[in-house]
Amino acid sequence: MRGDELEPWLRLSLLPGLGDESFRRLLVALGSPEAILSAAHGTLGKFVNANVASAICEGGARDGCARVSAWLEDPANHVITLADDSYPSPLLQIGSPPPLLYAKGRLSLLARPSLAIVGSRSATAQGIATAESLARALSDAGLTIVSGLALGIDSAAHRGALAGAASSVAVVGTGLDVVYPARNHALAHDLAARGCIVSEFALGTPPLAVNFPRRNRLISGIARGCLVVEAAAQSGSLITARLAAEQGREVFAVPGSIHSPLSRGCHLLIRQGAKLVETANDVLEELGVAPAIRQPSDSPPVMPSAAQLLLDLIGFDPCDVDTLTAHSGLASDEVLALLTELEIAGRIAALPGGRYQRVR
Repeated sequence: MRGDELEPWLRLSLLPGLGDESFRRLLVALGSPEAILSAAHGTLGKFVNANVASAICEGGARDGCARVSAWLEDPANHVITLADDSYPSPLLQIGSPPPLLYAKGRLSLLARPSLAIVGSRSATAQGIATAESLARALSDAGLTIVSGLALGIDSAAHRGALAGAASSVAVVGTGLDVVYPARNHALAHDLAARGCIVSEFALGTPPLAVNFPRRNRLISGIARGCLVVEAAAQSGSLITARLAAEQGREVFAVPGSIHSPLSRGCHLLIRQGAKLVETANDVLEELGVAPAIRQPSDSPPVMPSAAQLLLDLIGFDPCDVDTLTAHSGLASDEVLALLTELEIAGRIAALPGGRYQRVR
């Protein structure tokens, strides 16, 4: 959309007091932003309060347009409206599609089949490894992975998908000139360069808590399904999964240890009918996507016999040093040395409370 065509959309979308729902009602009633801006005060008053109607009659929010125009000078930056062919068609099926989207990166990814992967910000090493490996396999099979750029599972999903063939889309709860959380600055840079970042929020919007549940409907709405990897019983990821179900999307969940609080949300979803996922093919079969050709991978290095004995004793549930010492017959200092060796090799992860867990 050319700048002169975009400006009426910006004047209305940036106008304080004019929410998305009112904007959409005006579009349905009057046909276009230009028609809205030229409408009489009395006509506008049927849809918005008197103050907003007056502001529209005065030309809308002119000041913010210059900032967006300057941002759009970067060819990687885009603004998409409901009138554009590039607007993601799955979002037109949800109850509250944003009239306008800001995007940075590969706009073509928004038109490809996609899957949302979400989960806990305080993920375990096993959860992160699972999310990353599933995301890469699903990306290689042709599904662009959508997530929210949060720490934990979201970040792992983005990393795995960027390493695969179909890349990744991040839907964020800030303006696209704000990176949140700051620790994900490098990941956001990679997504802008090789994937895509999308927001319904105006440039300069800070990380307000109220915006993140709102953006979750876009994470689920843009995708064909939603996969949850690690979630507590009270989790924002469960909100995304619920929204996905309400939007008619498939819901998937990875089961975990019955002892882990981060498995309870996934187990709840499975009891409610979510498809249990152990491998990427479980998702691909449900969505009718052909699995990717498996590439040969390097076998894990052969461990010395004592380390392998200890690794065999460590299950995927957390295990403490005293238990490993008792079951292995090894001295406690030898067990600690072997645990350090296994952790350096990436075979186990240390957990709070002096416990350990297998990663792969």
